[in-house]
Amino acid sequence: MRIHLALRRHVVPLLLAIGLVLTASATAHPATGRSVPLRVATYNVHAGAGADEAFDLDRQVRALRSLDADVIGLQEVDVHWGARSEWRDLARELGHRLGMHVAFGPIYSLAPESAASRPTAPRREFGVAVLSRHPVLRVRNHEITRLSTQGENPRPEPAPGFLQATVAVRGVPLDVYATHLDYRPDPAVRTAQVADMLQVMNRPCPRRCPAHLLLGDFNAQPDAPELAPLWATLRDADPGAPTFPATAPESRIDYVAVSAGVEIRSARTAPTGSASDHLPVVAELRLGRR
Repeated sequence: MRIHLALRRHVVPLLLAIGLVLTASATAHPATGRSVPLRVATYNVHAGAGADEAFDLDRQVRALRSLDADVIGLQEVDVHWGARSEWRDLARELGHRLGMHVAFGPIYSLAPESAASRPTAPRREFGVAVLSRHPVLRVRNHEITRLSTQGENPRPEPAPGFLQATVAVRGVPLDVYATHLDYRPDPAVRTAQVADMLQVMNRPCPRRCPAHLLLGDFNAQPDAPELAPLWATLRDADPGAPTFPATAPESRIDYVAVSAGVEIRSARTAPTGSASDHLPVVAELRLGRR
């Protein structure tokens, strides 16, 4: 708006121009001091299979829809991976059927088994995803330490699959991280993964950093020593109940964790039956405007 021209003419046009600028600014940058409600969830979807090991994506869609969450972090997501999930793109299909934006971060991205006969066949991928009712502004797939399950004699080394999706929640940016930590009894790899994740989440920003969430299957109980560094900067939305295995839960290994700037109002596990071998965690949050 060319306010300097109005100054040459009359006070009234100037006041009108200033009023328009202030109105536009208030629309683009909502007033501070008010928090925004947000329901989030994390769910290990077990490559579309339930606790009975039967692939049934319809059952998982019903389970996910019942959560009525604004943002969902998913683990064990197949994208053209194999026969166990009918070679389907589960990330895109779940997003489409739920009417949500999708961000997918592969942990493994392999050449198709039929590459010789079908050179245009899609890559076989397995990883984590974020579904969001709110627009996704940016997606990054960070590397953390991993011990691969796809080769012989693996060594811990950097590999992708730590997904960052920046979403706009009613004009407020929020970084949503989705992760799946190592499952082995030895905590050494998880210890390295926690350090790697914190380095990513705590890196400096050009401007003020958005608040962030960490959603995932950590494969460790809340009091595990390897998770302790997380709780120094994040707060655990404790559902007050175990999450695994779904049919007779004994361990709490699935998490919604939040940074400063996010208020935890409540958290719970959701009764999704045998749709997966994990139960989802659902948290009611309020996101502060910064």
